[in-house]
Amino acid sequence: MVDMSATLIHHGHIRIIKSAAAYGDVIIGLTSDEGILAAKHYLPELDFQARAEILMAIQYVKDVVKTPWHITEQLLDEHRIDLLVHGDDNQNQISAYRLVILPRTQGISSSVLREKAAGIFTAKALARP
Repeated sequence: MVDMSATLIHHGHIRIIKSAAAYGDVIIGLTSDEGILAAKHYLPELDFQARAEILMAIQYVKDVVKTPWHITEQLLDEHRIDLLVHGDDNQNQISAYRLVILPRTQGISSSVLREKAAGIFTAKALARP
């Protein structure tokens, strides 16, 4: 499982999904709209169904399941997931033997894209990977 909110899907998401495919079938644990609102205090630009549709169109993705902000061992068990793949900003409390940490793509995030789209040109938003 690759855990993400993918509020504004970008090449960093594609890279982690592609890398996760080396470990087996890729199931996306996609944060619900309510989970994003609770954690980040905004509703995503694209709702859950739209984000799931985009992700399902990616050749490496086998399925998308709705998840809360934090992934638990119980959730992995419920969906018969062997491994959780996450960027190096992982905050999920998952056993080390079930967790694969990959480096994040530098210079890109949904937050950076949101800032650029809003015309908020901070040093972070102007940085190029």
